[in-house]
Amino acid sequence: MRHEKLSIIFHGDNASNFRPGFERLLATQHRLIDLSEGLASAAERSEYERADVIVGVKFNASLPLPRHLRLFHAPAAGTDAIDLDLLPASAALCNCFGHEAAIAEYVMTALLLRHVPLAAADADLRAQRWTYWAGRLTGLRTELGGQTIGLLGFGHIAKAIAARAKAFGMGVHVANRSAVSSPLVDRYFSLAELPSFMGSADALVVSLPLAEQTRGLIGQAELAAMRPEAVILNVGRGPVIEEQALFDALAERRIGGAIIDTWYQYPTPTQAECAPSSLDFASLPNVVMTPHMSGWTTGTVLRRQHTMADNIARLAEGRSLLNVVRQAA
Repeated sequence: MRHEKLSIIFHGDNASNFRPGFERLLATQHRLIDLSEGLASAAERSEYERADVIVGVKFNASLPLPRHLRLFHAPAAGTDAIDLDLLPASAALCNCFGHEAAIAEYVMTALLLRHVPLAAADADLRAQRWTYWAGRLTGLRTELGGQTIGLLGFGHIAKAIAARAKAFGMGVHVANRSAVSSPLVDRYFSLAELPSFMGSADALVVSLPLAEQTRGLIGQAELAAMRPEAVILNVGRGPVIEEQALFDALAERRIGGAIIDTWYQYPTPTQAECAPSSLDFASLPNVVMTPHMSGWTTGTVLRRQHTMADNIARLAEGRSLLNVVRQAA
């Protein structure tokens, strides 16, 4: 079996997270190069242009054209920042998963905390207040197992959430583009039935990627169809839920709340910190805000490293690639 020595670029801050220890996962020696986000020097730009493989999360007109590129590997599931029209036809585009277990844990934690108020009980008891004492009727709380979870999309993430939700005794409803038949799913809705789906669950989880057909998929009408006490969680991409519509529904208390992990504005190379939206979500008491952290664990990084190393070995040996988003011409 042939083994080629490849020039492999790790481009930018995100890709650099997957660089430590990567050599140990490669069966044969390759040339690994770390390049800055902005490709500040002529030498960096030249290395980028000569790459066989690029690990990175974005590709656009501001970047040099890697004319001999054979594989662009996103170290993440989302590839919406990679312009396929500009990517050389010679290059396959692959992505990574491995984040579904971490995101499922995040979702279940977020939901459990709405029913099991550990932090509030701890704070009260430290102040000698027995607010949630089992001997008081006013201390009664609700149970997650008596609820129904709605999953918009049924990919890797949703399947992992469904398995854990079932373990808690929850009902599981799914809305998806294609029909779903699974022992984990109690009820399936087509996307044409989205309002009915939105009104069928106590907690709704959005895990869809961002594409033209998913942008703004959840808007004012869909949010209006939710139960007044229901909560919506976004672990997919922010713009799948229409920004102003979500803010208004929360500000006017038309829904029970939101847990938002994926946003509308992000830090940039020139602005390390920023608000996650142009709207003041931080002022709303019925929102839990997290900084796109749901899938970011040591386990996720290691699983994605293994995926990329496997594909690099496959490329060097002339075998078919895995997780292909777009085939090379």
